[in-house]
Amino acid sequence: MQTSPRPVIERELTANVMLTDSRGRLNPDAVGFTRGKTVVNTDGVGQGLFGKGRNKRWEYWAVMTPRHIIALVVSDIDYASVPSLWVLDRETNRTYASDAIAPFGAGTTLPGSLDHGHARVNLKNVKISIDVDGPRAQQIRLRAIGPEIRLDAWVTRHVDHEYLGLVVPWSDRLFQYTVKDVALPVTGTVWVAGERFDFSEDSWAILDHGRGRWPYDIMWNWGAGCGRSGENVLGIQFGDKWTDGTGTVENSVLVNGKLTKISEELVWEYDTSNWMSPWRVWGSTIDVTLRPFHIKSSRTDLKVLTGRTDQAFGIWSGWFKDDDGVTYDFDNLIGFAEEVHNRW
Repeated sequence: MQTSPRPVIERELTANVMLTDSRGRLNPDAVGFTRGKTVVNTDGVGQGLFGKGRNKRWEYWAVMTPRHIIALVVSDIDYASVPSLWVLDRETNRTYASDAIAPFGAGTTLPGSLDHGHARVNLKNVKISIDVDGPRAQQIRLRAIGPEIRLDAWVTRHVDHEYLGLVVPWSDRLFQYTVKDVALPVTGTVWVAGERFDFSEDSWAILDHGRGRWPYDIMWNWGAGCGRSGENVLGIQFGDKWTDGTGTVENSVLVNGKLTKISEELVWEYDTSNWMSPWRVWGSTIDVTLRPFHIKSSRTDLKVLTGRTDQAFGIWSGWFKDDDGVTYDFDNLIGFAEEVHNRW
């Protein structure tokens, strides 16, 4: 168990780059991180026969309002599409869920690269549309329909808003490009069990965009949160386990749209026997604690495809220091932390 933070040396990408080479293997020039201004083109993932069965592509959106948590997934993991739509009513603690599994990506469309097209799911129990207005999309429309759930929301990404992009290299055959985009303001409406709820002003969206080719057996932590503290809009983002040994880490903080990269393996402390206990993540420039108000646990066992997810939604408090050495204290960022173990 890691007991102290460990620094890593990372490279920032400053020119547009292809994730894969002409053979479909990892382009070594793509390894590094971006602040959302450099484009990593991932059109080669899932094309041709190379790596067939290992390719994973998805869009995950979490929408958090004072009343509801909404999560929608459009995914194609090569031999199946696994979309989902989930809503938590924070006032009643009641959840609503709709998901599906379709062979070989049936009913699912995903763009090759971030913001380069629309994502769609059209299956019996889940219908999702994610529409963008082109590269560096400043408006993203999220629409979804499932039994007892309907969503129509607009996410705003301001032109100077930065986000973390990261290429994680396990080998030249196995790799992942992830984008974690936090603290995005969102407006819209959700209908739950026939009742309409319009979003209040203090509502936020978080994006996990993924394109890559994964090991069969993998485990990860992911945590994120966002909100206002005084006059500032803050976002936190960090991960663990899946990047171990790769020389990359997916840790960053966002202040009013400006990204500070944390090039350090952070320490995660949480109790797997009690997911409702506090989750602490800390390093030399950050120390934050999530106090959960709801646990979303799911299990999948389809023989070749198995998975376990334990995700704690709650409120983050703590402090972090940005690139300019300014320390921010907060006690009210809404978000989540999770532990996931997949064989896929």
